[in-house]
Amino acid sequence: MIDPFGRAITYLRISVTDRCDFRCVYCMAEDMTFLPKRDLLTLEELDRLATAFVDKGVKKLRLTGGEPLVRRNIMHLIRSLSRHLGTGALEELTITTNGSQLERFASELADCGVKRINVSLDTLDEVKFKAITRWGDLAKVMAGIRAAQKAGIKIKLNAVALKGFNDGEIPEMLRWAHGEGMDLTLIETMPLGEIDGDRTDQYLPLSAVRAGLSERFTLADIPYKTGGPARYVEVEETGGRLGFITPLTHNFCESCNRVRLTCTGTLYMCLGQEDAADLRTPLRASESNELLSNAIDEAIGRKPKGHDFIIDRETRKPAVSRHMSVTGG
Repeated sequence: MIDPFGRAITYLRISVTDRCDFRCVYCMAEDMTFLPKRDLLTLEELDRLATAFVDKGVKKLRLTGGEPLVRRNIMHLIRSLSRHLGTGALEELTITTNGSQLERFASELADCGVKRINVSLDTLDEVKFKAITRWGDLAKVMAGIRAAQKAGIKIKLNAVALKGFNDGEIPEMLRWAHGEGMDLTLIETMPLGEIDGDRTDQYLPLSAVRAGLSERFTLADIPYKTGGPARYVEVEETGGRLGFITPLTHNFCESCNRVRLTCTGTLYMCLGQEDAADLRTPLRASESNELLSNAIDEAIGRKPKGHDFIIDRETRKPAVSRHMSVTGG
């Protein structure tokens, strides 16, 4: 699949649920209204959609949420999708998780061929963790991380950089992550969906974070890639890798190889645009995949060049109205 700008689309992110057992303040309002369960695609339909994309050249599948591991019988879907690893059609099957359910599922994930996962973790302080997630338990997440490592799964930590919250903690998180054999990626907060707070107050440009870290560490740019938008440096003092995802200070759209599928069968060709394609209707209209394949081709033909993310005092409204948990984190 080639988009209008010559980019090969080889990476599909699937939100298997919009539900989550956390209520992170930069992601959700505390009193969220979630989709009725009847609106969600079945696990079998998600499998069929993912397989259609694999057949069209997708090499990497990432399951997201909400929190993917709270979806009922999610391991049935993961085990089924792992067959594409066995045939070689798929190069990687992975998930992004908050870690809350990881201790329970780590061993089975490893058995399904999941070799690498992303765990979202914004602070190592228990009190601050409770404040930022509203409902989360840091000890439970740490137990999940240990269980995944014991199962042989490589972990990358994702931390959203938030001004006045974890900016002073980033050097400590970096040393800890690298000391535990984990990469760390920092992410700028993105203007997705209405939340209770003001993102202008939360926004911390990673250009400033990098400048501050450069005063303490020796950072060297490296060409390492995981298939996503992060740009990596190697930290000489720790020997580990640090990634920066910068949708606002350094637009990464020129190399975008990704599309996102929601749990209702809506395909978003860009995280920061409202344009979308309905894949549920052609999926359910026929037992063959001809209509579905045509709908996917038409959608890829509309993939935009880039997003519309802006955060400043004049642009208070989110760039798009949907929450990250709807699109897939």
